[in-house]
Amino acid sequence: MADERADRIAELIKPLRVKPGSTVKLAKDFDPGYKADYVKKGDAAEIMERGIAMLCDYQARLAAQDTHGVLVCLQALDAAGKDGTIRHVMSGVNPQGVHVSSFKVPSAEELDHDYLWRFNRHLPARGDIAIFNRSHYEEVLVVRVHPENLSRQKLPEKAKRSGVWQRRYREINDWERYLTDNGFHIVKIFLNLSKEEQRTRFFKRLDLPEKNWKFSAADVRERKRWDDYQEAYSEMLSATSTPWAPWYVIPADHKWFARLCAAAILVDTLMDIDPRYPEVSTERREELLVIKGELEAQAPKGAAADPFAAEQAAKQAKAAQRDKAAQRDKAAQRDKTRAGKKAKG
Repeated sequence: MADERADRIAELIKPLRVKPGSTVKLAKDFDPGYKADYVKKGDAAEIMERGIAMLCDYQARLAAQDTHGVLVCLQALDAAGKDGTIRHVMSGVNPQGVHVSSFKVPSAEELDHDYLWRFNRHLPARGDIAIFNRSHYEEVLVVRVHPENLSRQKLPEKAKRSGVWQRRYREINDWERYLTDNGFHIVKIFLNLSKEEQRTRFFKRLDLPEKNWKFSAADVRERKRWDDYQEAYSEMLSATSTPWAPWYVIPADHKWFARLCAAAILVDTLMDIDPRYPEVSTERREELLVIKGELEAQAPKGAAADPFAAEQAAKQAKAAQRDKAAQRDKAAQRDKTRAGKKAKG
């Protein structure tokens, strides 16, 4: 069953992966309205529920093993659904093991350091999942589309000359390679929204009073630079999708499908890590058995010595009864069908 689930997840996310070394043209290579034919919207809620359950299980194991960490980099243009993706995909996990950081305009303190400094401070600990809502890739996207931001970074003149973007791609790739070499897995997701769907979502923010707070005039100003952003994203995806940290371009016009894909990519990463609960030594197990015996001896009169084991046994007995009843019903239905065929014959 586990292998079957892994195969289905791999099939879903394979078309979304940016092949390392490939040249990406967003408009040509990735359709924002794409959704897999074999995944239906009516089944999305159930599939998502199963995916969240898997995430919860793997996250618990990741925390217990305390060896690997996971960094999720989420990039998108305005209204692509970053916040909603985080909220839905991570809805069932332990909040103690997940940390979300949002990066906006750098502060004066942050501008006094190298451009990766503020991101480095929010990396996950071993056993944790960190989510960057916008990430270090802003430094080759927004800063590139608005080069005036580069002048605010107090760089020496030599560092601002031609070749700055290619150099930053190399630096980012090297930084991510360093992290992965040290046990931190990087999941890079770009929510690919069409221009018309963005316009529709902007109207939703304008027309619904409860959504007004989400609208910013700056979003419309940035929309005027749509082609510049498409070019910047295309070059970034081409230069920084690596074997150790590949990009996934998720079609974002259908929110339900985008969230399924994001969950599948994260589950696939955790399945690849395959974290395990630490094994208990023989000495420790013997110590636990002694402690268990002491607790059993403290059971009040009429109470189960081990109430948890008794509860589990009762659940298993009920499940077995349900299975037997289901088998009887199936057998009765088969007999009824056979009798009907015999009577007709």
